[in-house]
Amino acid sequence: MKELPCRDVGFDCDAVVRGESVDEVMAQAGPHAKDAHGVDVTPEMADRIRTLVRDA
Repeated sequence: MKELPCRDVGFDCDAVVRGESVDEVMAQAGPHAKDAHGVDVTPEMADRIRTLVRDA
Protein backbone atom coordinates (compact mmCIF):
# COMPACT_ATOMS: atom_id res chain seq x y z
CA MET A 1 0.00 0.00 0.00
CA LYS A 2 1.21 3.51 -0.87
CA GLU A 3 0.05 6.87 0.43
CA LEU A 4 0.42 10.56 -0.20
CA PRO A 5 -0.59 12.99 2.56
CA CYS A 6 -1.84 16.17 0.95
CA ARG A 7 0.14 18.20 3.52
CA ASP A 8 3.36 16.70 2.11
CA VAL A 9 2.56 18.41 -1.18
CA GLY A 10 2.20 21.74 0.61
CA PHE A 11 -1.55 22.11 1.08
CA ASP A 12 -3.24 22.80 4.42
CA CYS A 13 -5.35 19.67 4.00
CA ASP A 14 -5.78 16.51 6.07
CA ALA A 15 -6.57 14.27 3.07
CA VAL A 16 -4.39 11.23 2.48
CA VAL A 17 -4.57 9.56 -0.93
CA ARG A 18 -3.95 5.81 -0.78
CA GLY A 19 -3.54 3.12 -3.40
CA GLU A 20 -1.86 -0.16 -4.20
CA SER A 21 0.81 1.52 -6.36
CA VAL A 22 2.39 4.89 -7.02
CA ASP A 23 0.43 5.08 -10.28
CA GLU A 24 -2.85 4.44 -8.46
CA VAL A 25 -2.07 7.15 -5.91
CA MET A 26 -1.16 9.60 -8.68
CA ALA A 27 -4.39 8.82 -10.54
CA GLN A 28 -6.32 9.94 -7.46
CA ALA A 29 -4.07 12.85 -6.49
CA GLY A 30 -4.73 14.84 -9.67
CA PRO A 31 -8.52 14.91 -9.29
CA HIS A 32 -8.17 15.69 -5.56
CA ALA A 33 -5.90 18.64 -6.32
CA LYS A 34 -8.41 19.96 -8.85
CA ASP A 35 -11.58 19.37 -6.79
CA ALA A 36 -10.29 20.36 -3.36
CA HIS A 37 -7.71 23.00 -4.21
CA GLY A 38 -8.52 24.25 -7.72
CA VAL A 39 -5.07 23.19 -8.94
CA ASP A 40 -4.39 21.54 -12.28
CA VAL A 41 -1.40 19.23 -11.83
CA THR A 42 1.13 19.85 -14.58
CA PRO A 43 3.51 17.12 -15.73
CA GLU A 44 6.32 18.90 -13.87
CA MET A 45 4.27 19.01 -10.67
CA ALA A 46 3.36 15.34 -11.10
CA ASP A 47 7.04 14.41 -11.32
CA ARG A 48 7.73 16.17 -8.02
CA ILE A 49 4.61 14.83 -6.31
CA ARG A 50 5.46 11.28 -7.41
CA THR A 51 8.64 11.47 -5.29
CA LEU A 52 6.53 12.21 -2.19
CA VAL A 53 4.47 8.99 -2.37
CA ARG A 54 5.55 6.64 0.41
CA ASP A 55 4.80 3.23 1.83
CA ALA A 56 1.72 3.24 4.04
